[in-house]
Amino acid sequence: MSPGNQTSRKKRRLHWLGAGFAWLLLAGMTLWAAAALYFDLSFSRLPVLTPILYLAVIAAMTYVAKARLPRMAVCLGGFLIVLTCWLSLKPSNNHLWQLNDSQTPWSEIDGDRVTIHNFRNCYYRPAAEFTCEWLTKTVFLSQLRGIDLFMDYWGSPWIAHPIVSFQFGGDDYVAASIEARYQVGQSYSPIRSFFRQFTIVYVLANERDLIRLRTNYRSGEDVYLYHMVASPEWSRLLFLQYLQQANDLRDHPRWFNAATDNCTTNIFAQMAAAGRLPAGSSRYAWWILLNGQAPEMLYRSGNFAGNLPFPELKRQALINPVASTLDDAPDFSRRIRVNRPGFDFLDPHGEAAQRPPN
Repeated sequence: MSPGNQTSRKKRRLHWLGAGFAWLLLAGMTLWAAAALYFDLSFSRLPVLTPILYLAVIAAMTYVAKARLPRMAVCLGGFLIVLTCWLSLKPSNNHLWQLNDSQTPWSEIDGDRVTIHNFRNCYYRPAAEFTCEWLTKTVFLSQLRGIDLFMDYWGSPWIAHPIVSFQFGGDDYVAASIEARYQVGQSYSPIRSFFRQFTIVYVLANERDLIRLRTNYRSGEDVYLYHMVASPEWSRLLFLQYLQQANDLRDHPRWFNAATDNCTTNIFAQMAAAGRLPAGSSRYAWWILLNGQAPEMLYRSGNFAGNLPFPELKRQALINPVASTLDDAPDFSRRIRVNRPGFDFLDPHGEAAQRPPN
């Protein structure tokens, strides 16, 4: 075969590969547009009718177009129209929210003194029954000693929910959980969380609420607790970022998105805004999306206290066996930390001893 024929065959092969990739991309865009119409943009009592009509129109127009480029233009144009409408949807705080999402936290800062309003304190009972108090809590920035990280797994080792807890004094904690906010009748859906179904909320609460819910009342969840080596100075900067973001969300709600604006991407965004990310991390690291692997990645870069190999540290970080025995014990936070690797600055009575150097 002549060199000219070989070159021609290569060009044709590249042409078909390029065309195949373009059609695959357009097919994905079309399916996304249909899903966005179904979840977010349907004006019918039967929401499935809207994406069916959209797909029928796209199919009819591509059939009429005949040539490849006009057909591609039809698919791309339909996608762009739906995307523009989808991006125009505005979130709101004015909905009928579920009880534990009914209030959003906000704070006032007066020098060293921080007053947190709508600090959540829910009391849980079996069968998903609970009552919630919305408290006013005062803490002092000068007493902020460090940060602990809870990781909540409910199935896959690749996906978890992180909760950051800020320690004040010897045994007072402000736990911060970044979550999807649910209206009455809504529940979490992995598929819906990629669309404009939920807004985002920064829950500020005590650990007997946020942690005990996951260890004592929900089934099939494993919660691990790690102590980070963050300095008090950096911990204060991160805490202030959390407060600022919570205040902003009270006035300017934002959509939750499982890929771009979720429980973990927000943490690293606030860390970056505080001026420094944990050692060895990046806002765009792969393990931020597959966040179940985040503890090991953070451990490898020296961000966790506890002088143990990671498998052993993780084994001893599991708090369910202890937490499940505590019920509504007022010293819940102390007792889930006693004798746990990395928390040796607590004596058996929960008093703060000399903290190891950061």
